[in-house]
Amino acid sequence: MAVRAGKFVRPLAVTLGAALLAACAQSSVVTQKSELRASRQASLDQDRTTSSMMKRRVAAVRKHTASRRDAGRVKTASHGIASFYTEGTKTASGEKFNTLEMTAAHPTLPFGTKLRVTNLASGRSVMVRVNDRGPYVQGRIVDVSYSAADALGMVGKGVAKVKLDVVQ
Repeated sequence: MAVRAGKFVRPLAVTLGAALLAACAQSSVVTQKSELRASRQASLDQDRTTSSMMKRRVAAVRKHTASRRDAGRVKTASHGIASFYTEGTKTASGEKFNTLEMTAAHPTLPFGTKLRVTNLASGRSVMVRVNDRGPYVQGRIVDVSYSAADALGMVGKGVAKVKLDVVQ
């Protein structure tokens, strides 16, 4: 009888041991991911507290419309919603992000492209250089740095209807 019980107990013990090992391995992966998330959040919180500028993104939905103006020149005019951003440490081009520079994030234009961004409500315009990718909110056509947003007069609202002209 003891021999028969051993046939069932041993595989049961092995299965239970394997399940416990798998659970331990899973919990360590979850713990590592949680620690990584926590350290990343702490880093972002530190960046937020060290800067006195507003840091937010406001959602808006608007279709992106682009049209070719002159067939001979590479000049594109786009109309849509712009937002601004102040968070991040590195841009998609590899540069260090600086909210004080006149830069922008555009989903498709090559890095280094110069854009004239005109706020349609106020008529103000600024020249920015594309050095990042984005925006990642549907309906937006460009994200500008805080300095550019301030010059455009859109910091209070967070977004503005704009016209983009490729200058160079």
